[in-house]
Amino acid sequence: MNPSSPVKQHPHILNRAPQVGGVRSHASGTQVVGSAGTPQVVGFAPASHVVSVGEQSRTVARGGAVAPGHDLPLPIGDRNENPSDITLLGLLAEDFQTHERDLTAPGFWAVALHRLGNARMGVRSKLLRAPLTVAYHTAFTSLNWLWGIDLCYTVKLGRRVRIWHHGGSVIGARSIGDDVHIRHNTTLGLVSRSEPNKPIIGNRVDIGVGACILGGVTVGDDCVIGANSVVLKDLPVGSTALGIPARPVSMKANGTPVVGERAAPPSLEPRTSA
Repeated sequence: MNPSSPVKQHPHILNRAPQVGGVRSHASGTQVVGSAGTPQVVGFAPASHVVSVGEQSRTVARGGAVAPGHDLPLPIGDRNENPSDITLLGLLAEDFQTHERDLTAPGFWAVALHRLGNARMGVRSKLLRAPLTVAYHTAFTSLNWLWGIDLCYTVKLGRRVRIWHHGGSVIGARSIGDDVHIRHNTTLGLVSRSEPNKPIIGNRVDIGVGACILGGVTVGDDCVIGANSVVLKDLPVGSTALGIPARPVSMKANGTPVVGERAAPPSLEPRTSA
């Protein structure tokens, strides 16, 4: 491999610590030499999934399963992409529990319909699948018109995803991890028609009201995205991102955000004379 060739690092590589000093071990990630001559871990795969460096650079590891990378074609919905480690009924029961066992929660119905839309792809015969497809698209359009939640079955959705409230939600990511919380008026999707790529959302990400995550960006695990923020660049694991465009911030003890090395904005409370 050419040492000077750039390889994009996906920040939502999590569940294993990098092991420096070897090209590959059963638990370590693939190492390549960066432009500065230093080793960079660009991906992990489970011990049973040994892949080439080229394949590794096109994937992002998530909890022992390999999620799609940004340079792969967008999914076209030709297969069942429900989590494979749980049955459909078990998945629906888990989603119901995630939404506090509330049958009136629009988010539960949006996620449940997404699961059913994927499950129908397990019927290989197009003729037998046709009535299921008609029923799915009818229900999808009705849910979108009624509650304003657009979650197409082509989004690879993890487990225990919760959609809070409803209205104005366009959830068009490439993939979304486990235990992600999404609030209303959020948009996940294309940054422009000329750049047809979509975000990858890691595990346990908390997306605030009105946030936009656009283009081929990767949001690392355990990130918090503030209300009305616009994410246009990758976010490292554990980031808190605020602003337009969003950038990682640190938080003071009193909850005031500090962006980079800049001082926090002055208090808006009225001054009192001494």
